[in-house]
Amino acid sequence: MISRRIALPTGLTTHLLEWNRAAATDVSFVLVHGFLDFAYGWHEVAPRIAAEANAHVVAIDVRGHGDSDWIGPGGYYHYLDYVADLDAMIERVAKKAVVVVGHSMGGGVVSYWAGSRPQRPKAFALLEGIGPPDQSGVDLGPRTASWIDAWRTARVAFKPIATRELAAARLRKHDPLLGEELALRLAAHGTRRVEGGFVWKHDPLHLTMGPYPFRRDAAAQYWKRIACPVLIVDGAKSTLNLAETERAERRSYFANARHVVLPEAGHMMARHQPAELATLLAGLA
Repeated sequence: MISRRIALPTGLTTHLLEWNRAAATDVSFVLVHGFLDFAYGWHEVAPRIAAEANAHVVAIDVRGHGDSDWIGPGGYYHYLDYVADLDAMIERVAKKAVVVVGHSMGGGVVSYWAGSRPQRPKAFALLEGIGPPDQSGVDLGPRTASWIDAWRTARVAFKPIATRELAAARLRKHDPLLGEELALRLAAHGTRRVEGGFVWKHDPLHLTMGPYPFRRDAAAQYWKRIACPVLIVDGAKSTLNLAETERAERRSYFANARHVVLPEAGHMMARHQPAELATLLAGLA
């Protein structure tokens, strides 16, 4: 595993992890994590993909997450900013053929990118990544007011976590399928030391509600432009997914989609079934 940083034309420097950079095949997998996660979360899946597909594998820290740059004063994390960053990363590090994988929020990012650049991906995968509930009916005035008000406290200092063991316990509280040993490793890579303990590496600004609600009709405009093979994976034990009827309707927008349910996996499937997930993804090469 190699760690490096790439300066992007969008103005930020992005951190990435790489496996099998000198792969003989001309295929790169680019892995995009979900909300408040980080690149190291793929560390049990990525090397397996690299070995099974003999491919180059890259996991990125999305802006404001992990060891990538935070947005500067006055900026915000608008969804399409992630898409622009991903496009620049693929242009700089990926080989001729690229398979893009997105988990949860990262699924939305990769599908928007694939819909914007439909000629570029060889294939891509969405791991519980076909969007949150539709919010087309949300009243935009109050939502915008809430977004403005959130700036006042978004980056105000908050109480650190005393130890990384306690940080690991918090991860397990929200993910009952996560084992103690892996939780400790994730806490070690996902936190940084400050006075009084540790804080998560992500920018607290992410915890504010953005001004633009998710609209299924807008997302569908991207989905319908994608012709390459799409693997859509759900966790059988997930508690964070949409109703099956809604998921089926969203899958129907993709011209060439295959749906798989991963047994014994929840929403954070890369933690729960890394070997099985890697085999599914390697098949896209």
